[in-house]
Amino acid sequence: MRKFKRIVAILAAAALSVTVMAGCSSNGGTSGGSDAQAVKMINIPLTNEEYAFGVDKDQPELLEEVNAFIADIKSDGTLEEILNKYFEGGTPEAVVSAELDTSKDQLVVATNAAFEPFEYTLSTGNEYYGVDMELAKLLAERLNKELVIQNMNFDAVCLSVGQHQCDIAMAGLTVSPAREEYVQFSDSYYNASQVVITRGDDTTFDSCTTAEEVEEILQGLGSDVLIGSQTGTTGQFYVDGDEDLGFTGLTAQSRGYQSASLAVQDMINGNIDYVIVDIAPAEKITEAINAVA
Repeated sequence: MRKFKRIVAILAAAALSVTVMAGCSSNGGTSGGSDAQAVKMINIPLTNEEYAFGVDKDQPELLEEVNAFIADIKSDGTLEEILNKYFEGGTPEAVVSAELDTSKDQLVVATNAAFEPFEYTLSTGNEYYGVDMELAKLLAERLNKELVIQNMNFDAVCLSVGQHQCDIAMAGLTVSPAREEYVQFSDSYYNASQVVITRGDDTTFDSCTTAEEVEEILQGLGSDVLIGSQTGTTGQFYVDGDEDLGFTGLTAQSRGYQSASLAVQDMINGNIDYVIVDIAPAEKITEAINAVA
């Protein structure tokens, strides 16, 4: 899958010294010679989620436009084409953000550009990449508005829309009742799930073949076990528990980070035991780290 340029810098990959060894374990995850890898992903989905865009509740006409946009890009193949850029080795397109100017007719998008392949940066400039960012560009063009991308911490994304500072949140958002307090969700455009990332030499989940087996192990972990995730994401809710999402929670303790990449780096450093994150960024993170010799 995704073979385009990795964001190695944000992973502090220079600190790693690993030998690349790709293979497949019995569970379909990144394994096989795990002692030669820095990290591995347990490729068994734990959840079934839907991504959607979070629209300002005071802009019902924008919601109608967004839903029509989603329907059109699904039917004409545009969405599949963009997904293929990031999942099938295509060439991503840079999306440039304009400066915020309230005197202009702009579409202001709230995002957290640390969630490859849905939104990320390759520099400190105003260029963004990712599925959501390319969709944001197309949506702005359809609305005949200038695109402004506001990059912020993930847990502020929906809040900024709820406070009318931004028009729409496009940040790999899982639909949830808690977020609906701040935004009105569009129709879904992508199905996602959570997975576990472990250190390369950790064999805890190697014999698992089903989500039930992984969950049984997770439920059996004690309070001395630390599981990292990006703050405010479904991964954190999975560990802490969330009645609305149907998560009973774990005895293991959660630790939040500004990005899943930082959580994985902290796991490599021995400060936490596991990381739970959406499967698409999980694959990008493990690929990037294990590619560094």
